[in-house]
Amino acid sequence: MLLMTDIKSVAKGLAMTNYAPDPALLFKAETLAEALPYMQRYAGSTFVVKYGGHAMGDADLAEDFAEDVVLLKAVGINPIVVHGGGPQIGAALKAQGIESRFVDGLRVTDAETMKVAEMVLSGSINKEIVSWIAAEGGRAVGISGKDGRLVTATKVQSEHDLGFVGEPDDIDTRILDTISKAGMIPVVAPIGVGADGQTYNINADTMAGAIAIATGAERLFLLTDVPGVLDKEKRLLSDLTPADVAGLKEDGTIHGGMIPKLQTCIDAVEGGVDAAVILDGRVPHAMLIEIFTRQGAGTLVRQG
Repeated sequence: MLLMTDIKSVAKGLAMTNYAPDPALLFKAETLAEALPYMQRYAGSTFVVKYGGHAMGDADLAEDFAEDVVLLKAVGINPIVVHGGGPQIGAALKAQGIESRFVDGLRVTDAETMKVAEMVLSGSINKEIVSWIAAEGGRAVGISGKDGRLVTATKVQSEHDLGFVGEPDDIDTRILDTISKAGMIPVVAPIGVGADGQTYNINADTMAGAIAIATGAERLFLLTDVPGVLDKEKRLLSDLTPADVAGLKEDGTIHGGMIPKLQTCIDAVEGGVDAAVILDGRVPHAMLIEIFTRQGAGTLVRQG
């Protein structure tokens, strides 16, 4: 805790002295002082971060994301990154002349599509995120749910046959614990394996929520392409309970793709996660703003 004490002392000293430092430096010091209680509160906690959307395709935002994750690890928080990759899978399928079909927002995944999805998710995207984190001074290990049978999956049951689309049935957290305790950051591709060895493509939000519950995470973050949950006047709703979500769904305030994201948040908090947050991944350092400031940056869902 010596480092945190030093930060607080320096910040207070700069704020109280008669000497007028550069305003930008004073702002940074005050920001550190504001962040200190949150650093102390969350030290030793696990945060699960679902990373996806258009932020993955922007080099500057990818760098910001990697910096944020490395900083979390540096202040004693254990981040676990679960990533998506829908647009990249779609592009790879198109390049091979394979048609993409969706039912209720889920990609219909036949055997050929499954091979491409696994190649993109467990290969190029996963290793790229590991490289971003390394470039910012962190140490990350890229894995999929198949490694060490981290995620045992079962086929999603639907009125339409979705092929090899799965949902988590069991999470063996030992591999995640081992990586985190070694001072590294797990980066997980949303691929699972059935009891019979069959490979399944899993929705990344669903995967992140299941891992958050299994690891007893303090926070689940879903980085998206929207600011959070908006009311009918397009104002951000910063704090919701499951009961609030039910009311917003009933009156039509929330609809479409936001409904399954909020259901993931509700499942997480009902499964023991302290809170789940929907954040705009297009905002630089949105996760740090949410974690380390009083104002926050997205929509937080917690038990009432």
